[in-house]
Parts: sequence; C-alpha cells; structure tokens
Amino acid sequence: MVITLESAVAAIGAGIAIAGGAIGTGVAQSAIGSAGLGLVAEKPDEMGRVLLFLVLPETLLIFGFVVAILIMLQAGIV
Repeated sequence: MVITLESAVAAIGAGIAIAGGAIGTGVAQSAIGSAGLGLVAEKPDEMGRVLLFLVLPETLLIFGFVVAILIMLQAGIV
C-alpha cells in the first residue's frame, strides 16, 4: 500500500478532528462536573438534571468522530 501526501494530510486532519472533540468534551465536562457536584450536595433530587447536563458535551466527541470519518472517506483511506 502506497501512502500519498494527500492521504497522510487527511489522516492528520482526522486525528485533529477527534482530538479537538475530545479536548472540548473534557474541558466542558470538568466545569459541568464540579458545578453539578456542588448542586447535588445541596439538592440531591437534582441528580437527573445534573447527569443530563454532564452527558450533553459528549456530542462534541461524536461530531468530531463523524467529521473524521467523512474526511477519511473523502480521501479514500477507509
């Protein structure tokens, strides 16, 4: 299998898409998690709402994964 410059750049771009989504998710969840823990400590009945808000940033990682797959499909890697 011969690796061309175009496919190498596409693979790097796909990696950046996934890394960006993962870093964004981590930053968002750290802020939401600490605030949510404080809220649950005071009002335990708000656990469901906090859990929902904690899961929402995971869509960033899913979007990054979809973009990476689209890049790799367009470049013919997959």
